[in-house]
Parts: sequence; C-alpha cells; structure tokens
Amino acid sequence: MAGTETLERPQARGAAKAEHFDVLIVGAGISGIGSAWHLQKQTPDLSFVILEAMESFGGTWHMHRYPGIRSDSDLYTFGYRFKPWTGAPIATAQEILTYMNEVIEENDLGRHIRYNHRISSATWSSDEKRWTIVARQGDTGEERVFTCNFLWMCQGYYRHSEGYTPDWEGMSDFKGQIIHPQTWPENVDLKGKNVIVIGSGATAATVVPNIANDCKHVTLLQRSPTYFIPGRNANELADRLRQLQINEEWIHEITRREILFNQAEFARRSFEEPEAVRKELLDAVRMFLPEDYVEKHFTPRYRPWQQRVAFVPDGDIFQGIASGKASVETDEIERFTEKGILLKSGKELEADIIITATGFNLSALGDIDFTIDGKPLDFADTITYRGMMFTGVPNLVWVFGYFRASWTLRVDILGDFVTRLLRHMKETGAEKVTVALRPEDHNMEIKPWLDPEDFNPGYMMRSMHLLPKRGDKPEWQHTQDYWTEKDVLPFIDLTGAEFVYE
Repeated sequence: MAGTETLERPQARGAAKAEHFDVLIVGAGISGIGSAWHLQKQTPDLSFVILEAMESFGGTWHMHRYPGIRSDSDLYTFGYRFKPWTGAPIATAQEILTYMNEVIEENDLGRHIRYNHRISSATWSSDEKRWTIVARQGDTGEERVFTCNFLWMCQGYYRHSEGYTPDWEGMSDFKGQIIHPQTWPENVDLKGKNVIVIGSGATAATVVPNIANDCKHVTLLQRSPTYFIPGRNANELADRLRQLQINEEWIHEITRREILFNQAEFARRSFEEPEAVRKELLDAVRMFLPEDYVEKHFTPRYRPWQQRVAFVPDGDIFQGIASGKASVETDEIERFTEKGILLKSGKELEADIIITATGFNLSALGDIDFTIDGKPLDFADTITYRGMMFTGVPNLVWVFGYFRASWTLRVDILGDFVTRLLRHMKETGAEKVTVALRPEDHNMEIKPWLDPEDFNPGYMMRSMHLLPKRGDKPEWQHTQDYWTEKDVLPFIDLTGAEFVYE
C-alpha cells in the first residue's frame, strides 16, 4: 500500500484535491484512538488519518454533559490493554477523557486527527481499489476529499445529534422544560424544582442521584424495572497489589483477568441459573430499600442479562431514594399535561422539568452515504462476518463492541485482526479484500443482527432493520461472546474461503 500522497488527478473547477492515506479511521472516540494505537504500533509503515466530526476527541465522553456522567463498565476492562488504569473502577467522563488524552500524547497520535470533519459520503471504486471520502469541515464549511485503501469504522453505533424521545401525547401542552440527557443544555437551574426523570437504564440511574441534592424533589418514572449491581467503587485486588508495590502494568493485567473471569461466570450463571442470579441482584438492592419497594420498583420481568446490567457505585441511586430526596414511580404514561405527566393509573405527577432518559437512536455506520461501484449500499442487505465485515463491502471493518463485557475489549481484539489483515494483504500483493459466503453457507438461515431472546434493549429493537443480517454459524454473526472471541479471532485463517482477495 502506498504512503501519504496528494492525488494529481484532473480536478473540476473549485473541487477540493484529495489527500490519500493507506488507512482512514472514522471517529476519535474510545474505539478510534485505540485502533489508531494498534495501527501505529503494529503497522508503522502505513499512513493513516482519523476524521472526527466533533471539535475534540472522546466521542460519547466528550459529547455527553449530563450531571454525573460516568462509565457503567469498570475501567480495568473498558480501558485499553496497553494502557494501565490507576483510578477507581467506575470513572467519570472527565477521568476517561484524561486517560484518552494521555494515550494520544504519549503516542503522538494528535498529528493524525482532523477534527470538525463530518463525513457525508464514502464511495468505493473497484477499478481504483480505493475509497473516496467526502467530509465537510464544521468550523469553515469547506468540503474535504480523502482517499484511502482501507476504511476502519470506529464511529460508534448511535446518532450523536439527537437522543431518542418517544412522541407522547400532549408534550406541547407541558409548560415546563423537557431535556434529553444527550443534549444537556448549559446552566440548567434545578434549584427548588420538581423534576421527573423518565427511564430505567444506566443514564437515569446516574442522573437521579446526581441532581437529587439540587432539586426540591426528583422522581424516577419507569415503565418497567431494570437490574443494577450496587457496590463499592473500588477494586480490592488492585488496591492490595498496590500495597504490595506491584508495578501498574502487572496490576492492570491481573485485575483485568480477574474481572473478566468473574464476568464470564456471571454471564454463564445468568443463562444457567437465572433465578439464583436474580435473587442475588435483588438482595443487593434490599440492603438499601425495603422489600415492598424492591418488589414494586426494582424487580424486572426479564431474566438477568437480556439487557445490560449497570454497576451503581456505592448504591447511590438507592441511597437517594432512602433519603427521601428521590422516589420511583413504576407506571405507563397516558399523556403529558400542562403541569406534568398523567399516568395510566390516573395519578398525575407535577414537574417543572422533565428529563427524558429514554435512550438513543441507533446509527448504522455513521449515517454515511455508502456507494460501491456506483450502486448505493444498504447495510441491511448484507450479512456480517463476525460482526466486523460485511458481504460485498470491500476493505472495511466496523468496530462494534460487546454488551455483556466492556466495549473496548473488542477494540483491542480487532486492532490485532485488522493490522494482521493489512500485513497479509501487503505480503501477498492484494489490494482488495471482501468477505463472501462459502459454498457450505448458502443454505444457512439468515436472521436479524441480534436474537431478541438473548439481548433486547429498546434502541436495538427499534433499529434492527437498519443493521446487517447474521447467519446461523459463528463466522456469520456477532456472537457477543468475548471469552470465545479472544481465543478465536487471533487465529482466523486469512486464506480461508470466506476471504476473497484481488
């Protein structure tokens, strides 16, 4: 693959010249920065650029500004394997940004990042064996054109511009303020206000305890309960190893392995012993709240791990409820009113501010217009190869992480895979790689991206039609099984029949 160059093709009057790179990484969030590290470390002879739509790195952690924003995964596994984490397991957004900034500075990755570059289109030419990327600079409005041999999609999986808020009847009647956490406005005055937070996931569980002291009262309104894991925001093993003066690289690796071992056991038991796991989770909540409250408001109808289970540091949301500063209503919304929300039970909740922590809108590969040899690409018409490549889509890998384990674990695994694939292509002289069904795959059953019986959060169920399909074999699906993938993906046979090279 060639190095950086400026293409000297005939240009239309006023058209932007294209800069060429071996690899173009989309997004400077947790996935993009990690992928760039692997690219620079494992394929130092390849040129690359990172295009980021926002004005700084961080992705989710830069964009989200709601009170108390924090990880719901421990940073020993959410952090990169190559960069030891030395803080508390559950970290604030600012702590994660500081960590990412250290990775950027320590590895001189900043020179590769172009901020304020929002990609509008990606066009593949089989004749030229390259992608053409058109981006618009948000700060100047100028159009920029890039070409690359390989496209590494690290843009995440939801739309940053707007969160998901259901269209409830009467919303325009409400005289107060409606806020979605994803677009939290500056200088929100909560003092002396009655606030309703709609939702039951990790965001709602974060917002409620972090605004409870500022509000007159905050009510968590949920349609149905979810599972949480309350516990100390500390890792006893890591703390003990530090007392023994073990170096941080060893502490990071040992702690990471223990957490992953425990997570694997928890996931296994959630399937094989769901009632026992359910009791353990609810018993932890009973340490903070009375039985009737737990039964009504924190006992989900589904088995553990059908939706993501968030860690609640020190049980802060339960402490807020126990103190009387917060409360929970489990009911459905009939409509909004001038004063607040009318529930289907007939009860009306009055509020000055309503916060809709109701999830987000899934975005399939960044809402970019993809075209292959002049034909518009609909990713829903493709079949995924291990949740990272797609039939008929050349020279492209998408980083889509795990739900039952930290997202970033897959960043590291795919970093190894992509760089190995790029080295293989260089060694064999291949300029194009596409995945295709093998003869033995053509009669397999084609299914949606995820099995709703296995994992069914609302944002996935609402948008499944946008995502690629899966087959009934491990090669043709995103198994969400880190513990198998960590042993399988490093040994993928790059000469296998599913890989087609030119």
